[in-house]
Amino acid sequence: MEKSAYKIHIIGAGISGLITAQILENHGYHPTIIEASATVGGRVKSDLVDGYTLDHGFQVLLTSYPAAKKYLDYKALDLQKLLPGATIFKHGKAQTIGDPLRNISLLFSTLRSSIGTFSDKLKILKLNTLLKKKKITAIFKTEEKTTLQYLKDFGFSNEIIKDFFTPFFSGIFLETELETSSRMFEFVYKMFGDGLAVIPKNGMQAIPNQLKNNLKSTTFKFNSLVKEVKDKHIILEDGHTLQSHITIIATDASPLISNLKNQETQWKSCDTLYFETEKSAINKPLIGLLADEDALINNIFYHTSVATLNKKSKGLLSVTVIKNHQLEENAFIKKVVAELYSKCAIKDVTFLRRYQIKKALPMLTNLQYEISSTETKLKSTIFLAGDQLLNGSLNAAMIAGERAAMGVIQSLEDGLIVDELTSEYSS
Repeated sequence: MEKSAYKIHIIGAGISGLITAQILENHGYHPTIIEASATVGGRVKSDLVDGYTLDHGFQVLLTSYPAAKKYLDYKALDLQKLLPGATIFKHGKAQTIGDPLRNISLLFSTLRSSIGTFSDKLKILKLNTLLKKKKITAIFKTEEKTTLQYLKDFGFSNEIIKDFFTPFFSGIFLETELETSSRMFEFVYKMFGDGLAVIPKNGMQAIPNQLKNNLKSTTFKFNSLVKEVKDKHIILEDGHTLQSHITIIATDASPLISNLKNQETQWKSCDTLYFETEKSAINKPLIGLLADEDALINNIFYHTSVATLNKKSKGLLSVTVIKNHQLEENAFIKKVVAELYSKCAIKDVTFLRRYQIKKALPMLTNLQYEISSTETKLKSTIFLAGDQLLNGSLNAAMIAGERAAMGVIQSLEDGLIVDELTSEYSS
């Protein structure tokens, strides 16, 4: 059978699914991506609202991600750089700290800051040096502990853990107790130290859009919700059945395969609200962290502190909430607006949109960086992709997609896939 004649379906047009399709195309195959929504991107999406580009949750790309460097054209994305630091709001006072070795403009504010002791600042330099030398493979072989225990064992004071590490990494890990594996902490910290945190000028959606535009032999079936995956066919929610030599599930597979229902992925959630603002409380491209323990807000960011395609002269502010709350929407928005004023002196804001992201990050243990292509095979005709196989990052999504595609190619080239499909299923 010709390579292009194989019916290969990828479920999910997120980052992992798009990379899977690219690798298959590179080897002469013509896959079909089935996507439940109307656009590519999965958890990396943006909307245009009132002239502003709103990402589905505050997200950044770390330029040092090895897989991202391999698959993305950074120049074409017109990446906008964030400074390597943060503005911390505590008891109504704002202080900025950062890495002056990477950006000299942060030197004096960091030295003057009361966030952390002098010993803490020396330990940060020590941690930077340690992780710059440590290979990624070594990080993921290190015994796991919680991030909180890691920071305590490293000798950081309770104050800097509470005022900086907790709000900063809560925004990344989407949990407030720093229970996330120390492997993920070391990996993310190293990635921040080795490169830059950036946002494409046209929003995070530009990343999956670029990957989609690279595809030449892939067919897309949008607005198509999959109900169940069988060995040689896929059942859609609308009742249609698709023949499939091979199916790659680049999303949570447990709801789609009957014998995986007891292995459902658990997810972390977050709330992101966008506001139009008259003035900016942070005049540089820095994330804002709220260190008060009673704060509902975890972090804020002015998207208009970097170049965007927005047509308006006012500011665009995103507010991220990690903590659980039982507030109905109007009360929730009012509380967030009140906190912006009381804790950050931010006033005159106009609410634009709220994103309740229930499946923001997979909740994982025994985090890994790599996976072999054979490990992505669930059955002879069903393969798995997605960052939930590894460590919950854009880099992991790309690696998992690549490995799943190579597993499929290996099976096909080894003649492990039977050509015939039964005629009882419509294509």
